Amino acid sequence: MQWQQWIMQHEPTIRLSCFFGIFALMAMVEVFAPKRKLTAGRGWRWLNNLALVILNSVVVRLLFPTATVAVVLFTEQHQLGILRKIDFPPGTLVVLSVVLLDLAIYWQHRLFHSIPILWRLHRVHHADPDIDVTTAVRFHTVEIVLSMLIKFALIILLGPPLVAVVIFEVLLNGMAVFNHANVRLPSGLDRVLRKLVVTPDMHRVHHSRIAREHNSNFGFNLSCWDRCFGSYTAQPEKGHTGMSIGLDSFTSTRQTCRLDGMLMIPFRNSETQSR
Repeated sequence: MQWQQWIMQHEPTIRLSCFFGIFALMAMVEVFAPKRKLTAGRGWRWLNNLALVILNSVVVRLLFPTATVAVVLFTEQHQLGILRKIDFPPGTLVVLSVVLLDLAIYWQHRLFHSIPILWRLHRVHHADPDIDVTTAVRFHTVEIVLSMLIKFALIILLGPPLVAVVIFEVLLNGMAVFNHANVRLPSGLDRVLRKLVVTPDMHRVHHSRIAREHNSNFGFNLSCWDRCFGSYTAQPEKGHTGMSIGLDSFTSTRQTCRLDGMLMIPFRNSETQSR
């Protein structure tokens, strides 16, 4: 189909344009309407967090040069996936695919908190002493590679259409930047939005140093999963301006805000479980 060929040709442009547009918008809002005062500043953290993003992008490009599109085409050619066995209307199939992929990412996130070796990797994300738009993309390189492999497996298992996968990736990346942003939303707007999606106030709880709080609010896009599966925490115990961000076991700037320190976090022995 012509529209599918257009998506295949322009998928990177669509995804990156949406991501950078949302990133720039939320970064601007952070400057004029911040929720919290940053404890480690912006310049040094941003330089190193974004350096990790560049490293991850290079590694992913080298390992998976054709990435998601090729996997979707493979499932189409071989008629793989549960969703291909049922005759859904096209619109229903797209919506259902996006919802199921979002549910899978919720459970993937919970697993990275529950399994010690995966938590070692995921600590890089949580060790950031502040939370802002760059935290959204701060993940260890090995976690990024594992996440790509999990995504490929999900696509093969489910067999979603290409347009659904592109929509999901745009939503996932854009919503991650939105809900990690250090922005101050009116409380009424937050209450309305979090009935459907994960808001900055909802996700900020997940970055608390208190274990029961950072082991809650795992959703990235739809907020219903945390309520459905009993992992929802409405507000942090100490309030959004009083809560401490990060992990107690990683407090030095060298460990938490330098590229080499971040890459070494999985190999350090302190706090091997998300207790």
